[in-house]
Amino acid sequence: MSEPILKVENLNRYFGALHATRNVSFEIMEGEVRAIIGPNGAGKSTLMDLITNRTVPSSGKVLFRGDDITGLSPDKIVHKGMTKCFQISKLFTSLTVYENVQIARIEMNKKTFSLFPVHDRYLKEEVKRYLSLVGLESKMNEVAAYLSYGDQRRLDIAIALAMDPKLLILDEPAAGVAREEAYTLMQLIRKLAEERNMTIIFIEHDMDIVFNYADVISVLRDGELIASGTPEEIKENQYVQEAYLGGGES
Repeated sequence: MSEPILKVENLNRYFGALHATRNVSFEIMEGEVRAIIGPNGAGKSTLMDLITNRTVPSSGKVLFRGDDITGLSPDKIVHKGMTKCFQISKLFTSLTVYENVQIARIEMNKKTFSLFPVHDRYLKEEVKRYLSLVGLESKMNEVAAYLSYGDQRRLDIAIALAMDPKLLILDEPAAGVAREEAYTLMQLIRKLAEERNMTIIFIEHDMDIVFNYADVISVLRDGELIASGTPEEIKENQYVQEAYLGGGES
């Protein structure tokens, strides 16, 4: 049996008297698409920040591809192959679509390039490849601020892909996107995961998205992991129904 790409062991985080996560432990296998769900305040975003070390754990550890990355700086974690897309886009809104992805490649390659795309043919082809993966190649010269929200989310994903992740973390990828576009975006994410053998973790409140696109679902409540299983198992789990789904699902 293959080793998990991510292993979380007894993660705890205290903010004063608040116990944001409580002994959270789980494993994620390579190529898996895992959804993390739970009510507001359940600890989902804190857990993702602990995994990527944007928040330092009070105790516990995180193993990524067999290495203990607990306490490792976020930029070093990115270079090891773990990237996070945020719920609120972290784009350079005054720059073009092309330049946003170019900067990610400069960071990953530690190269020096002009920010003017016409001056570097090699990097141009490289960046165009990432933009084509998310359907934005035709908009590469548009300013990021003027993209639709859905296209900004696609650009976020292109920037993340330009960092060559083995594990991609998405914070509510469908938030603020119309239902049809949300499904298209999630289909794209699943397609990229399969084509690039990439593992995905995503936080989501939309249960239709979760049940349609996750291989495994983990449920948090009050900082505790109360259930993990396939979508079918989570739908039938009585404790989850009572604690989170309210006895039914949409």
